[in-house]
Amino acid sequence: MAVNGYTGSKDAYLKRLSRIEGQVRGIARMVEEDTYCIDVLTQVSAVTKALQAVSLGLLEDHISHCVVEAAAESEEAKDAKVREAADAIARLVRS
Repeated sequence: MAVNGYTGSKDAYLKRLSRIEGQVRGIARMVEEDTYCIDVLTQVSAVTKALQAVSLGLLEDHISHCVVEAAAESEEAKDAKVREAADAIARLVRS
């Protein structure tokens, strides 16, 4: 079975994602309760930043584990993993 770069931090990621999930439910509740727009947007911004932090952590784990491992394997494997990481970074920047 392949080991992902984030495996060592899996529990921490799951904890953070669970917290984010709670924040999103809180935002839905705010909308249901007709909370002031700016207050809802403030919470959306907080969730967005939290998801970005998770994304950056996963990306760092991917580079330090998967890309480094591929570089030790072969030049072709390294190039493929670097391209994969660059594509992921491009998607994050666009979002």
